[in-house]
Amino acid sequence: PVGEVMVSGTYACPDSPSATVVLAHGAGAGMEHPFLRGFTDALNSLGLATLRFNFPYREAGRKFPDRPPTAIAAWRAAMDAAAGKAAEHGATGRIWAAGKSFGGRMASMAVADGMDAAGLVYLGYPLHPPGKPDKVRDEHLYGITSPMLFLQGSRDTFATPGILEDVVRRIGPSAVLQWVEGGDHSFAVAGVKRSAAEVGASLAEPVAGFIRASG
Repeated sequence: PVGEVMVSGTYACPDSPSATVVLAHGAGAGMEHPFLRGFTDALNSLGLATLRFNFPYREAGRKFPDRPPTAIAAWRAAMDAAAGKAAEHGATGRIWAAGKSFGGRMASMAVADGMDAAGLVYLGYPLHPPGKPDKVRDEHLYGITSPMLFLQGSRDTFATPGILEDVVRRIGPSAVLQWVEGGDHSFAVAGVKRSAAEVGASLAEPVAGFIRASG
Protein backbone atom coordinates (compact mmCIF):
# COMPACT_ATOMS: atom_id res chain seq x y z
CA PRO A 1 0.00 0.00 0.00
CA VAL A 2 1.06 3.57 -0.83
CA GLY A 3 -1.46 5.82 0.83
CA GLU A 4 -4.83 4.76 -0.54
CA VAL A 5 -3.49 2.87 -3.57
CA MET A 6 -1.71 -0.44 -4.02
CA VAL A 7 1.38 -1.03 -6.15
CA SER A 8 2.98 -4.23 -7.35
CA GLY A 9 6.26 -5.63 -6.11
CA THR A 10 8.39 -8.71 -6.75
CA TYR A 11 10.60 -10.14 -4.01
CA ALA A 12 13.33 -12.75 -4.46
CA CYS A 13 15.56 -14.16 -1.76
CA PRO A 14 18.49 -16.56 -2.16
CA ASP A 15 19.72 -18.60 0.80
CA SER A 16 21.36 -16.46 3.50
CA PRO A 17 21.48 -13.20 1.52
CA SER A 18 24.19 -10.74 2.50
CA ALA A 19 21.92 -7.74 1.90
CA THR A 20 18.62 -6.72 0.30
CA VAL A 21 18.42 -4.33 -2.65
CA VAL A 22 15.14 -2.49 -3.25
CA LEU A 23 14.95 -1.35 -6.88
CA ALA A 24 12.81 1.33 -8.52
CA HIS A 25 12.24 1.71 -12.25
CA GLY A 26 12.93 4.69 -14.49
CA ALA A 27 10.36 7.17 -15.75
CA GLY A 28 9.50 5.32 -18.95
CA ALA A 29 9.34 1.67 -17.90
CA GLY A 30 7.86 -0.36 -15.06
CA MET A 31 9.37 -2.93 -12.75
CA GLU A 32 9.05 -5.78 -15.27
CA HIS A 33 11.37 -4.20 -17.84
CA PRO A 34 13.95 -6.82 -18.95
CA PHE A 35 16.83 -4.54 -17.87
CA LEU A 36 15.55 -4.54 -14.29
CA ARG A 37 14.73 -8.24 -14.28
CA GLY A 38 18.17 -9.08 -15.62
CA PHE A 39 19.78 -6.91 -12.98
CA THR A 40 17.87 -8.37 -10.03
CA ASP A 41 18.21 -11.96 -11.28
CA ALA A 42 21.99 -11.46 -11.41
CA LEU A 43 22.01 -9.91 -7.92
CA ASN A 44 20.11 -12.94 -6.63
CA SER A 45 22.75 -15.24 -8.13
CA LEU A 46 25.38 -13.20 -6.28
CA GLY A 47 23.70 -13.75 -2.93
CA LEU A 48 21.56 -10.62 -2.55
CA ALA A 49 17.81 -10.48 -1.98
CA THR A 50 15.85 -8.04 -4.15
CA LEU A 51 12.52 -6.24 -4.22
CA ARG A 52 11.38 -4.48 -7.41
CA PHE A 53 8.32 -2.25 -7.24
CA ASN A 54 6.17 0.07 -9.33
CA PHE A 55 5.47 3.71 -8.61
CA PRO A 56 1.74 4.54 -8.41
CA TYR A 57 1.63 6.29 -11.79
CA ARG A 58 2.99 3.23 -13.54
CA GLU A 59 0.65 0.91 -11.66
CA ALA A 60 -2.28 3.05 -12.85
CA GLY A 61 -1.05 3.01 -16.45
CA ARG A 62 -0.19 6.70 -16.56
CA LYS A 63 2.84 7.98 -18.47
CA PHE A 64 3.75 11.07 -16.47
CA PRO A 65 5.82 10.26 -13.36
CA ASP A 66 4.56 10.92 -9.86
CA ARG A 67 5.53 14.13 -8.10
CA PRO A 68 8.26 13.72 -5.46
CA PRO A 69 5.92 13.50 -2.41
CA THR A 70 4.09 10.53 -3.95
CA ALA A 71 7.30 8.89 -5.20
CA ILE A 72 8.92 9.31 -1.78
CA ALA A 73 5.87 7.76 -0.14
CA ALA A 74 6.19 4.81 -2.53
CA TRP A 75 9.86 4.46 -1.64
CA ARG A 76 9.10 4.42 2.08
CA ALA A 77 6.40 1.79 1.55
CA ALA A 78 8.75 -0.37 -0.53
CA MET A 79 11.50 -0.20 2.08
CA ASP A 80 9.01 -1.17 4.79
CA ALA A 81 7.79 -4.06 2.64
CA ALA A 82 11.37 -5.21 2.06
CA ALA A 83 12.06 -5.14 5.81
CA GLY A 84 8.98 -7.26 6.39
CA LYS A 85 9.98 -9.76 3.72
CA ALA A 86 13.53 -9.91 5.06
CA ALA A 87 12.26 -10.72 8.55
CA GLU A 88 9.91 -13.34 7.14
CA HIS A 89 12.75 -15.05 5.25
CA GLY A 90 15.41 -14.66 7.92
CA ALA A 91 17.45 -12.25 5.80
CA THR A 92 19.58 -10.35 8.30
CA GLY A 93 21.60 -8.17 5.91
CA ARG A 94 21.02 -4.44 5.59
CA ILE A 95 18.59 -2.95 3.09
CA TRP A 96 19.85 -0.78 0.21
CA ALA A 97 17.90 1.52 -2.11
CA ALA A 98 18.65 1.44 -5.83
CA GLY A 99 17.02 2.90 -8.89
CA LYS A 100 17.26 3.39 -12.62
CA SER A 101 17.33 7.08 -13.52
CA PHE A 102 14.13 8.65 -12.06
CA GLY A 103 13.84 5.80 -9.56
CA GLY A 104 17.32 6.46 -8.23
CA ARG A 105 16.79 10.21 -7.98
CA MET A 106 13.58 9.65 -6.03
CA ALA A 107 15.45 7.23 -3.74
CA SER A 108 18.04 9.93 -3.02
CA MET A 109 15.30 12.46 -2.28
CA ALA A 110 13.61 9.97 0.06
CA VAL A 111 16.87 9.40 1.97
CA ALA A 112 17.50 13.16 2.10
CA ASP A 113 13.97 13.41 3.54
CA GLY A 114 14.85 10.97 6.32
CA MET A 115 14.19 7.49 4.88
CA ASP A 116 16.60 4.94 6.34
CA ALA A 117 18.77 2.98 3.89
CA ALA A 118 22.12 1.25 4.24
CA GLY A 119 23.21 2.99 1.05
CA LEU A 120 22.14 4.09 -2.41
CA VAL A 121 22.88 2.76 -5.90
CA TYR A 122 22.15 4.91 -8.94
CA LEU A 123 21.90 3.19 -12.31
CA GLY A 124 22.25 6.21 -14.57
CA TYR A 125 21.61 9.20 -12.31
CA PRO A 126 19.63 11.92 -14.18
CA LEU A 127 21.77 14.84 -13.07
CA HIS A 128 20.33 17.23 -15.65
CA PRO A 129 18.00 17.09 -18.68
CA PRO A 130 19.76 16.15 -21.94
CA GLY A 131 21.37 19.19 -23.50
CA LYS A 132 20.71 21.33 -20.42
CA PRO A 133 23.81 21.01 -18.20
CA ASP A 134 22.91 24.31 -16.55
CA LYS A 135 19.86 22.70 -14.90
CA VAL A 136 21.72 20.43 -12.46
CA ARG A 137 19.56 18.65 -9.87
CA ASP A 138 22.02 18.04 -7.06
CA GLU A 139 21.17 20.21 -4.04
CA HIS A 140 19.77 17.42 -1.86
CA LEU A 141 22.69 15.05 -2.50
CA TYR A 142 25.16 16.93 -0.32
CA GLY A 143 23.27 16.19 2.89
CA ILE A 144 23.33 12.41 2.39
CA THR A 145 26.00 10.58 4.40
CA SER A 146 25.12 7.00 3.36
CA PRO A 147 27.40 5.21 0.87
CA MET A 148 26.43 6.03 -2.71
CA LEU A 149 27.44 4.35 -5.96
CA PHE A 150 26.93 6.31 -9.17
CA LEU A 151 27.09 3.76 -11.99
CA GLN A 152 26.99 5.81 -15.16
CA GLY A 153 27.46 5.33 -18.90
CA SER A 154 30.19 7.58 -20.29
CA ARG A 155 27.85 8.64 -23.16
CA ASP A 156 24.85 9.29 -20.90
CA THR A 157 23.29 12.59 -22.01
CA PHE A 158 21.64 12.98 -18.60
CA ALA A 159 25.01 13.52 -16.91
CA THR A 160 27.85 15.50 -18.45
CA PRO A 161 31.01 13.69 -17.21
CA GLY A 162 32.81 16.72 -15.84
CA ILE A 163 29.74 17.97 -13.99
CA LEU A 164 28.96 14.57 -12.46
CA GLU A 165 32.58 14.10 -11.41
CA ASP A 166 32.48 17.48 -9.67
CA VAL A 167 29.22 16.61 -7.87
CA VAL A 168 30.61 13.29 -6.64
CA ARG A 169 33.81 14.99 -5.49
CA ARG A 170 31.83 17.58 -3.53
CA ILE A 171 29.67 14.92 -1.88
CA GLY A 172 32.83 13.45 -0.40
CA PRO A 173 34.28 10.00 0.28
CA SER A 174 30.87 8.39 0.83
CA ALA A 175 30.18 8.68 -2.92
CA VAL A 176 31.86 6.60 -5.62
CA LEU A 177 31.53 7.13 -9.37
CA GLN A 178 32.08 4.20 -11.72
CA TRP A 179 31.90 4.73 -15.47
CA VAL A 180 30.62 2.16 -17.94
CA GLU A 181 32.75 3.00 -20.95
CA GLY A 182 30.69 3.76 -24.05
CA GLY A 183 27.37 3.26 -22.29
CA ASP A 184 24.39 5.51 -22.93
CA HIS A 185 21.55 6.23 -20.49
CA SER A 186 20.36 2.63 -20.92
CA PHE A 187 23.95 1.35 -20.65
CA ALA A 188 23.86 0.16 -24.26
CA VAL A 189 27.29 0.32 -25.91
CA ALA A 190 27.54 1.09 -29.62
CA GLY A 191 28.61 -1.94 -31.63
CA VAL A 192 27.94 -4.40 -28.80
CA LYS A 193 24.81 -6.49 -29.29
CA ARG A 194 23.22 -7.43 -25.98
CA SER A 195 19.65 -7.81 -24.82
CA ALA A 196 18.32 -5.40 -22.20
CA ALA A 197 18.37 -8.26 -19.69
CA GLU A 198 22.04 -8.94 -20.44
CA VAL A 199 22.88 -5.27 -20.05
CA GLY A 200 21.13 -5.15 -16.68
CA ALA A 201 22.84 -8.32 -15.54
CA SER A 202 26.25 -6.87 -16.43
CA LEU A 203 25.82 -4.19 -13.76
CA ALA A 204 25.17 -6.61 -10.91
CA GLU A 205 28.79 -7.47 -10.12
CA PRO A 206 30.03 -3.91 -9.54
CA VAL A 207 26.93 -3.18 -7.46
CA ALA A 208 27.33 -6.33 -5.36
CA GLY A 209 31.03 -5.54 -4.92
CA PHE A 210 30.27 -2.03 -3.72
CA ILE A 211 27.68 -3.33 -1.24
CA ARG A 212 30.10 -5.95 0.09
CA ALA A 213 32.87 -3.38 0.46
CA SER A 214 30.55 -0.98 2.29
CA GLY A 215 29.74 -3.53 5.00
